[in-house]
Amino acid sequence: MDSIDLEVLKTCAQWIDAGRRCELITVIKTWGSSPRPEGATLAICDDGRVVGSVSGGCIEDDLIDRVRKHGITRTKPEIVTYGITADEAHRFGLPCGGTIQLAIEPLSASSGIADMLERLGRHQLVARRLDLQTGAVMLSQARPGMNLQVSEMALTTIHGPRWRLLIIGAGQLSRFLAQIAVGMDYHVTVCDPREEYREGWHVEGVEVVHEMPDDLVIAMQLDTRSAVVALTHDPKLDDLALMEALKSDAFYIGAIGSRSNNAKRRERLMQFDLTQAQISRLHGPIGIYIGSKTPSEIAISILAELTAVKNGVSLPDEMRVEHAKSAMNVGNSEDVCGVRSVE
Repeated sequence: MDSIDLEVLKTCAQWIDAGRRCELITVIKTWGSSPRPEGATLAICDDGRVVGSVSGGCIEDDLIDRVRKHGITRTKPEIVTYGITADEAHRFGLPCGGTIQLAIEPLSASSGIADMLERLGRHQLVARRLDLQTGAVMLSQARPGMNLQVSEMALTTIHGPRWRLLIIGAGQLSRFLAQIAVGMDYHVTVCDPREEYREGWHVEGVEVVHEMPDDLVIAMQLDTRSAVVALTHDPKLDDLALMEALKSDAFYIGAIGSRSNNAKRRERLMQFDLTQAQISRLHGPIGIYIGSKTPSEIAISILAELTAVKNGVSLPDEMRVEHAKSAMNVGNSEDVCGVRSVE
């Protein structure tokens, strides 16, 4: 499963190789309530086919209609704005008078799409600079934390596995977690030294490794664009990995298990060379409370919390599993996946 960004780029490369004319459209600025964020992309072929999205659909319809009526005639990039007036906002389905500014770029073999895909295949984070006057493209390695930049002269977009997710444990839950995370543009690694768990475990685009999790955490040099989720229920595997992860700059570190199991885990971590501040970074029980009952639902719950942390959103206590369960005053029970576990 490719992310939307990667799917758009791969489709562009296919159209270019087939000799079709095509354009890459990128959201470069938004005002008000817009359906898609800055950096969202769409590609359109000269026969009207599209992949990706820049709005709720109405702007896509207008772009397709223009291509079908007039073909692709641009030879240089162009900045186009939709939704300046209230009538236009209504016409193009932009809520609350929103406005979207797009960069529309005609593509060719010199647009660097194939080169960029090759770099992305090596898991590089790539900065693509488009000269808005000439259409010339320059690729370079992006720095973590770089975002889309636009000026009168150039547009620089960032492509690649912007975020990393390390999942400890190759089980059914980790399969769903990995599948969804890949679609969210994470570079996912699953680590499990237990051969019986790795046997037959496979998700397209996910690397599976068998070394000890704590060694891998150290080797990955986790940064502020990295997350770790421990799912084995085995302290011998989870605790040492969490110990190293909590010392890192990872933006999210979580472990599955009931409230009592997580309390015991924190007590064990206190025996290591960790500060209270580091231990307090541990999320557990992980996920937000949505009544999760199946592995797929639990995966959504976990990634919802992870996404909130990534985006700097502070969740109210009643959405957290521990507080929600306490407020419900439910009886003692244990769930194998932990997100539903109560005490």
